[in-house]
Amino acid sequence: MNDNNLKAEMLQAMRRLAKSVTIITTSNGRERFAMSATAVDSLSTEPPSLLICVNKTASLHAVLEAGADFCVNILSLEQEELSHLCSGPIKGEARFQRGNWLSSADGIPYLGDAQSAILCRQDGQFSYGTHSIFIGRIQQIHNSAEISPLVYLDGSYTTTAAPAPSLAAAG
Repeated sequence: MNDNNLKAEMLQAMRRLAKSVTIITTSNGRERFAMSATAVDSLSTEPPSLLICVNKTASLHAVLEAGADFCVNILSLEQEELSHLCSGPIKGEARFQRGNWLSSADGIPYLGDAQSAILCRQDGQFSYGTHSIFIGRIQQIHNSAEISPLVYLDGSYTTTAAPAPSLAAAG
């Protein structure tokens, strides 16, 4: 399989990987930055950490590359509009005009009503191809009581609020 075919097949395969929708936020001390992302995952519980993958063309990439801390805001179904806002042509401070945005003691913006807002100190980075991987050592977490995840699957938003029946219960 040539590289173009492999890239196309990979993109099709990744459309089948259901992922929670997040907004990654950061600040350089003067400006706030936000982008929608699904390339987020837990890394370790000792120390508590996660990783984010950010395209090098994203407006917040340079700020993260310079070592800025960040927050991963896990969105609820009701926050789909914010995901669109943070992935479209609107840039910079305009992305913060909607939503319940608060600031950590270190000036990192986070959504006060996100399902979870995970504030991280940047603890490493690695460049690979078109993206960089940033490791976040978790400093603080704000969890909401409600669980209504916004999920991205096959180019569309959906949710998994109802748990799937377990195999043990069916047997």
